[in-house]
Amino acid sequence: MKKTVLLSAILAMSLQCGMAQTLEKMQWFNEPEQWEIKDKSLSMFVTPQCDYWRISHYGFTVDDAPFYYATYGGEFEVKVKVTGDYKVRFDQAGLMLRIDHQNYIKAGIEYVDGKYNLSAVVTHTTSDWSVIALEKAVPYVWIKAVRRLDAVEIFYSFDDKEYTLMRNAWLQDNTPVQIGLMAACPDGNGFNVRFEHFKVKHLPDQRRLEWLNKNSK
Repeated sequence: MKKTVLLSAILAMSLQCGMAQTLEKMQWFNEPEQWEIKDKSLSMFVTPQCDYWRISHYGFTVDDAPFYYATYGGEFEVKVKVTGDYKVRFDQAGLMLRIDHQNYIKAGIEYVDGKYNLSAVVTHTTSDWSVIALEKAVPYVWIKAVRRLDAVEIFYSFDDKEYTLMRNAWLQDNTPVQIGLMAACPDGNGFNVRFEHFKVKHLPDQRRLEWLNKNSK
């Protein structure tokens, strides 16, 4: 009985924390000149000549693209619908999970050589980049990330129903994370992008749930 009460309390708490923080209460890192929040969506004109990257392959470090975020601790699920008017090479938009300038994950759509790619960059001191090329242009994409313990699973979807895993990456656990919406335009003069249905859902700590199961009597 005690075990059931404890788990029910945790579930109720997670549901209370399950609604995303409102967009109006979030904050900018590298605020763009043009942006708007309307009908629970964020639209922006992405700053020209900006990106997030550290050292590897290209030999430079940049940390100057727009990022609209809130800070969360613990384990969570976050997702968003992204629609962009991509124009030139490396135009990109999606989610970012960021601890600091040396530790972050960004994932979304990236336009490369005339093709749409599902893209993920994982940075721990140096950056790496992985892509999944799409056969045709898509009007929008859903990106979802799930943080459990010291891992983040990244998924994509075209309908918010069927999600496919695109990356599993390490991220330090027990550390607050900035979660939010990122777009970059490394080569071009900027483009328009819209983020809709942004939501962060609290997940009860996995280690704590395991402890409660073992110590319920």
